[in-house]
Amino acid sequence: MKAADAGLDDAVVVALGGNLAGDFTSSEALLEAALARFPQAGLPVVARSGWWRSAAWPDPKGEEYRNGVAIVEANGPPQAVLEALFAIERAFGRIRGEPNAPRTLDLDLIAYGRKVAEGPGLILPHPRAHERLFVMGPLAQIAPGWRHPVSGKTAAELARYATVGRDARPLHSAV
Repeated sequence: MKAADAGLDDAVVVALGGNLAGDFTSSEALLEAALARFPQAGLPVVARSGWWRSAAWPDPKGEEYRNGVAIVEANGPPQAVLEALFAIERAFGRIRGEPNAPRTLDLDLIAYGRKVAEGPGLILPHPRAHERLFVMGPLAQIAPGWRHPVSGKTAAELARYATVGRDARPLHSAV
């Protein structure tokens, strides 16, 4: 579903990704199941992208990643949203360890409305999302007019000029 660009100043943007299927038949199935848990965690989904594929990083010989983006409603503060996302990750077998290691599920809070903040364990907007095609591409699918809270550039512009994950491509159209 497409998000109405008019209400994007309040958008809570979450990126989903992973490259290990865990107990599921595919990474896409795992991501769908994780997304289905969002409402139970108090994060009803307003819009979501289709899934994208990209090479593993930093070792491209690893399993390909699947990524997508969801815009959710959130009533609590950003830290509460982040804790809810971590709880969903744990439910799907995510063990946080070495950076950039293969993972079943990675949920990142990309933006919480226009909020700009830096604190222990939470930086808003996400400090590297704007550089990543596998985040900005899916976001541009559902909300091309979303504006980065710091740069003011749209998701469509950021996707066009992203420098990380340039091989990222959609598997399916937005749903």
